[in-house]
Amino acid sequence: MTISISHHLRTALRGIGLRQVRLICGIILFSYLLSHFLNHALGNVSLHALAAGLSYHVAFWQFLPVAVLFYAAVLIHGGLGLWALYQRRQFSRSLIEPLQLVLGLSIPALIFTHIAGVRLGQTLYGHEKFYPQVLYSYWAGPPWRVGLMTTALLTSWTHGCIGLHAWLRLKPLYERAAPWLLACAVLIPTLALLGFYRGGRDVIAASTSMEWRAENLTSRQTGIPSEQAALETIMNGFLIGYIGLIGAVLAARGVRAISERRGGMITLSYNNGRIVRVPKGLSILEASQRNNVPHASMCGGRARCSTCRIRVIGDHTALPAPSPREAFVLSQVGTADPSIRLACQLRPTADLSFFQLFMPNLTSGERGKPRTRIGQERYLVSLFVDMRGSTSLAEKRLPFDVVFIVNRFLEAVSQAVLRNGGQPNQFVGDGMLALFGLSATPHLACRQAIQAARDIAANIAALNQVLSHDLQDPLRFGIGIHGGEVIVGEIGYRDHMVFTALGDAVNVASRLQDMTKSLGCQFIISEDVYTRAGIAHGSLPQQEVEIRGRAEPMRVRIAMEAADIAALTPSDEGAVA
Repeated sequence: MTISISHHLRTALRGIGLRQVRLICGIILFSYLLSHFLNHALGNVSLHALAAGLSYHVAFWQFLPVAVLFYAAVLIHGGLGLWALYQRRQFSRSLIEPLQLVLGLSIPALIFTHIAGVRLGQTLYGHEKFYPQVLYSYWAGPPWRVGLMTTALLTSWTHGCIGLHAWLRLKPLYERAAPWLLACAVLIPTLALLGFYRGGRDVIAASTSMEWRAENLTSRQTGIPSEQAALETIMNGFLIGYIGLIGAVLAARGVRAISERRGGMITLSYNNGRIVRVPKGLSILEASQRNNVPHASMCGGRARCSTCRIRVIGDHTALPAPSPREAFVLSQVGTADPSIRLACQLRPTADLSFFQLFMPNLTSGERGKPRTRIGQERYLVSLFVDMRGSTSLAEKRLPFDVVFIVNRFLEAVSQAVLRNGGQPNQFVGDGMLALFGLSATPHLACRQAIQAARDIAANIAALNQVLSHDLQDPLRFGIGIHGGEVIVGEIGYRDHMVFTALGDAVNVASRLQDMTKSLGCQFIISEDVYTRAGIAHGSLPQQEVEIRGRAEPMRVRIAMEAADIAALTPSDEGAVA
């Protein structure tokens, strides 16, 4: 168990790159923004509601561990944004990615005036600025301040929503949840701005009272002129420094471009005969985008998928070594071939010939039909079942008799799969792939797959009784079960699109099914599925097996006969999980 946890931990850490760190920091910042917007929306109720909401907001976000995490996320996310501006040489033809970058880089310049006036004033001079003082400073001050704050709110929210969309668009149920998320994305900032406006109007109305002014606009709350002048100087210095920093990054891009061109151009040769000349330093995917060469990239070059994979032709020993993130993605798809690389990560320094493993879909579909969604990333359990001895069966019977028997076998298997919440997916000769988890949690999907295996055995036993007068030997079978993250969606061409799952987890399930032949058993279940299903640890014997394409052995549970599966029951621990 300790070795398994250590292995999963190492695998997870290998999968963390700069984009994953930026995503985590972005989620933290978006959570803060959402909390702030909901607080603003209380202005539609009253100033008292605003103040009450602010007390909870401040109590949480200024709690020391949370504050440390928040400010670390601010610095890291901002720094990675500047790095993205420097590092990215070519954007896709979509405007979303450059728009997100521009919006993100503009946020610090838009909000620092607010930060300096509130947070720095409190830290340096002990100012006690809350909603009455802040709203008064905006609505009683120059009109441009209200416009600046409105722009800052909308810019921050739009930047965050684009980032969340890029992250969630491959996730399960996103297509179904998208209309509701869009409604929230429009409603929340609208209510926040209305609360900002309503609160400001209430403050301006209250400020006509000298008593209110004496209570809310004291020097302890708003500061003396010298303190305000010092904060103004800090604000101006930050803006100059920040603009200078962006200018330095742009200058560094220019220097790099000149250096790369002086360092020489390289030739990239595609499998379709296309040849392009690009400066050293571009990734293969960036070179394709710059020269309008169609190149598959489902995740947009974020190293979250492997659809941009290429196979290098010729010598590949001089290529730069894969980054940890690239190595992780390639290991997830089960390839150890050093000639296979991710086009979004490989930056060649010499001429290179290659061919794309996945050609992009260039057809727009028939008139009136929407373009097929590429796919979704989710955890599924794959169950492979295969009938044994079908070749010898075909040698002794008429073809139509064989088809009848195979169809009865697949019918028995499919009934068991459907009864337990699975979906028969692919029929390959006398075998079948079934998927579990399309509408269930991973834990439930694992239990459903094991229960389906039990019912398959029972159905085949009943079928053998029915066909006993015609079969010299009963029908035998092997089942392999494994779960993991896969891509589900429609693949094919035009009218020949089929829904299926692609990924290493599906391949492993198929190989476990093949392994039942050499091990002389009926069922092999991966340790991951077995544990998630909540089965008692000692119910089935454990064994480590070598899986083709995997560097390390894999722990599995083996059931020799159907009775072993029928006896499986969830443990108390698994039931709770």
